[in-house]
Amino acid sequence: MLIDVHQIDDLACGAAFLGSGGGGDPYYGTLLAKAAIERLGPIPLLPLADLDDDALVVPCGWIGAPTVSVEKLPNGREAVDGLRKLEEIMGRKIGAVMPIEIGGGNGLAHLIAAAELGLPVADADGMGRAFPESQMAIFNICGLSACPSVITGADGSLRVIDTPDNLEHERIARAISIEMGGIAHMVEYPLTGRQAKDHAIAGSFSAAIAAGAAIRQARAQKADPIAALAGALAKSGLYPFCDVLIDGKIVDLQRETRDGFSVGRVIVSALTGDRTLEIEFQNENLCARERDGTVRAMVPDLISILDRETADTITTERLAFGQRVKVVAAAAPARLRESHALTLVGPAAFGFSETYVPVEILNNWENAAVV
Repeated sequence: MLIDVHQIDDLACGAAFLGSGGGGDPYYGTLLAKAAIERLGPIPLLPLADLDDDALVVPCGWIGAPTVSVEKLPNGREAVDGLRKLEEIMGRKIGAVMPIEIGGGNGLAHLIAAAELGLPVADADGMGRAFPESQMAIFNICGLSACPSVITGADGSLRVIDTPDNLEHERIARAISIEMGGIAHMVEYPLTGRQAKDHAIAGSFSAAIAAGAAIRQARAQKADPIAALAGALAKSGLYPFCDVLIDGKIVDLQRETRDGFSVGRVIVSALTGDRTLEIEFQNENLCARERDGTVRAMVPDLISILDRETADTITTERLAFGQRVKVVAAAAPARLRESHALTLVGPAAFGFSETYVPVEILNNWENAAVV
């Protein structure tokens, strides 16, 4: 399969939803990816099974506060420079790249480098969604090292991190991204093809394309785009449940950039009835609660806020008072719900006191996604 310009908009739409509000707005990545493909040609998309076991497979993406990325644009060379430096460090050529997270702009961040370097993209990612910290990748959950990693900035600066502890790696990388202006590109968790097959979230890249295509086709047919989205996600086998939590408008918003993250909360009031839903976020939407404190969804399950007319996902840095929205939740990939994974990506990892309960149980969804 080849990734061409016609699939980029679908990818951006689907990745925005899978970002759970984070991963960065995909708009600039869409423009850069289209330009690269138009200039250099389509990019091969490989199933994990097609990777050689000894190939060097490299995840990459942006680190920092999405609020900064709205004003501080990339130069388009960050990923290329980081990957070339990693090849120099490891003394071998890269065989394929993949997004560290499929969510938001990070679902497209690697495409420019893939086109420039003539590399295929592995149909997988490291999170199955977006998370705010790099140690929340499935590769860390499975005991793999993030290092050596390379961070590059828009001004051409470059730093190499090599530490045996992945949490320390996140802290160092976060500090460097702040020094580089609040956002930077990072190449991390270099893998063998065998490790990618064993540990990456397989099929997430093509799932994002399918989700975006379903929304586009539903719009054209004047059908329900969220129902179409749910069906496409279920067919992927990764996200079996998806439905609307509330249909309303944003009546309150608090947001600030702090310690390299965009953090805050947003309150959505139902258009009919007396319900409200409060959503807390740290780059990504983390927990959705009713006025009385009843939880409707929590990490690692996805919570995305969509424009109620177009079904376009609104990332946390672009939320605004008065927007009319639908809050949509989806079940996370099963591997993120395992007990060991939950210690790193579940509610407790973000300081919440609640024990994780799957979104379909919290909302009594038996057939939320109709295939």
